[in-house]
Order: sequence, then structure tokens, then C-alpha cells
Amino acid sequence: MELPFTAEQFGEVFRKYNTSVWPLQVIFYLLAAITIFFLFKQSGSSSKLISGILGFFWIWMGVVYHLIFFAGINKAAYIFGILFIMQGILFIHMGVFKNLLAFKVNRDFRSLVGIGLLVFALIAYPILGFYQNHIYPSSPTFGLPCPTTIFTFGILLLTEKKISIRIVIIPFIWSIIGFTASFNLGMKEDISLLVTALIAAVLNPVRWKFQPIL
Repeated sequence: MELPFTAEQFGEVFRKYNTSVWPLQVIFYLLAAITIFFLFKQSGSSSKLISGILGFFWIWMGVVYHLIFFAGINKAAYIFGILFIMQGILFIHMGVFKNLLAFKVNRDFRSLVGIGLLVFALIAYPILGFYQNHIYPSSPTFGLPCPTTIFTFGILLLTEKKISIRIVIIPFIWSIIGFTASFNLGMKEDISLLVTALIAAVLNPVRWKFQPIL
């Protein structure tokens, strides 16, 4: 499939985004650290806080990255932006207001893989990008769709309850879309995006029925 932009234009979007929002990338890593802390340090509101942080990230990516930056070279970003905003609202609605999401690190294989995906998203993903010559600021930093989607799948592997399929649909669709970048744009680190989605699909306890959440 031929894309409506070049690899150079794609990298320029990252450069403009990263230079415009700096130093928020540091804040995003702090939010990720807070998320991981509350996965281990359980409290009555830890799952709501984690859901709220995930919701914020997805709304941020939808509004700022897709609608403000990426739409300049790809009109499909308007659709992506709406979907990401919907995903963020879904995390907040289900996790913060309805208390349908519960996250915790357990001593099992699924939790081990989930923590591994968090580490991969925050540390290994940018290292892989660096060795592909995707160097800051022209690289996807945490808080942008691909590494943050991997981070999201890692969090969802740490759920204590079965999760509704509706909360994984948009991240899974994006993993397929983002995976195409690994071939069309030379973003080989994004091969991990689809691999992550498949791992999450196999290991996640998903409730397949579209049960009401209102």
C-alpha cells in the first residue's frame, strides 16, 4: 500500500512534535513510573489512577499527535485522532467512573510478560530505534502512539478481572496499522507492535461479549 507521505516527512513530524512539546516527554516518563509504582503499591484508588493515566495518554495522542501534527501529512490522522480520543474516554469511563478495570502485579507468567512489555516500551523500543538511526528529536518518543500502545498492552496484561473486548479493539487495530510502518517507512522497531498485540491477545483474559458499560 502506497502511503501519502515519505519517510522523511514522517520523521519531520516527530521532530516538530518533540521540539514543540519538550520537556513533556520527561513528564510522560514520570507518569509511566507512577503507573508502575501503583501496580506494585496497591491502594483503594490505584487502579483508577492507572486508568486515568492511560486515558490521558490516549486522549493526548489523539488530540496533539494525530490532529495537530500527523494530520499535516496524512488526512487519515483525523480518523485516527477520533479513535484515540474514544479509547482514552473509554479508559476513563470504564476504569475511573465505573471501576471495571483492576490492575495488579501477580506472581505468574502473565504478569511477568506484562512487566516485560512495560520495560520494552520505555527502554528497549527507543534503543532499537536508535540503532535504526531514528534519533531524537526525529524519533517516536514515549507518549506517541507506537511505544505507548505497547505500554498499554503491558498494563492490560496486568488486569485482575476479565476485560471487555471493546477496550482492546482500538489498540489492536492501531498495532496492525503501525506495523505497516516497519515495512513502508523503515521503522523496524514497530515490528514489535504487532508482536505485542498478538501476545496480549493470547494471554489476556478477554470477555468477548459486548456487555453494557453505562
